[in-house]
Amino acid sequence: MPFYLFQGKYSIESMQAMVATPQDREAAAKPLIEALGGTLHHMFFCMGDYDLMALIEAPDDESMAAGALAVGSSGAMTGGKTTKLMTSADAMKAMAKAGAVTGAYKPAT
Repeated sequence: MPFYLFQGKYSIESMQAMVATPQDREAAAKPLIEALGGTLHHMFFCMGDYDLMALIEAPDDESMAAGALAVGSSGAMTGGKTTKLMTSADAMKAMAKAGAVTGAYKPAT
């Protein structure tokens, strides 16, 4: 199954709720991901442009998009992004495929 990095920004209301009543958001996210046939491998709170990052394994792009849409439609987030990841083995296959087709591309001159 493909891996994805989900990065999210919590809404002010979500932040206020978590400060008032600290809660395990990983435990809240896990059932959604499992309902989509995926696995939540890690979830981290972070400083910077995003409030959290999650490493998720999902069956396909459609399932991952469905999860992001479900979270986004809840109002808990004000923004986020999903990045599809590749294993080193998959990247090496892509490198080999690129090597096989490199001659088919003619750069601008």
